[in-house]
Amino acid sequence: MTPNPNETADWKSLPSIVHTPASYEDRLDLADVFPVERPVELEIGSGDGSFLARYADLHPGINFLGIERLLGRLRKLDKKARKLGLDNLKIIRLEAGYFTEYLLPAESLRAIHIYFPDPWPKAKHERHRLIQPAFLQSARKALAPGGTLYLRTDDVPYYEQMLEVCGEADGFESVETPKELAAVVTDFEEQWTAEGKPTQRAALRRI
Repeated sequence: MTPNPNETADWKSLPSIVHTPASYEDRLDLADVFPVERPVELEIGSGDGSFLARYADLHPGINFLGIERLLGRLRKLDKKARKLGLDNLKIIRLEAGYFTEYLLPAESLRAIHIYFPDPWPKAKHERHRLIQPAFLQSARKALAPGGTLYLRTDDVPYYEQMLEVCGEADGFESVETPKELAAVVTDFEEQWTAEGKPTQRAALRRI
């Protein structure tokens, strides 16, 4: 494997990017999460971290927060971020819906990224899908005016539901995903694209 020239040689000595909130009942103080004040963007369900680590590396002037429930995935992103020496990326291990509703400060985010959430393909499980009307209103509260929610999925039925829910959501307008953002893909997205499986995208701006 060819070494990544951007990797920090002594990355193992760098502190973990995993952040443990002081309280799981009070809203986060983002100044406690990020020592340097910058605009903040959130990725919900960071997976293996391939998108978030790349995007944070490309945008050092933005603070990025990842939410991931699975410990193995969280550890992978922690490793990637430390290898790149990123000081603008933190991750919290928590369930996405609870975090968005109860821990995010109001109007604190420039963007929310949700890429390839669990599609829960069986009809009886659709209620478990993240993109629901109540979640969109929680996301709107967390977004600053003009902030944007970006969505991607490879699952066509889930995409159709996303469009339906987004079309009925109050306080948003539909916008295009910028080409520069769409070009930063996850490892799985690269694989699916190579197999001819297209990515479906949607984006909503808070108004």
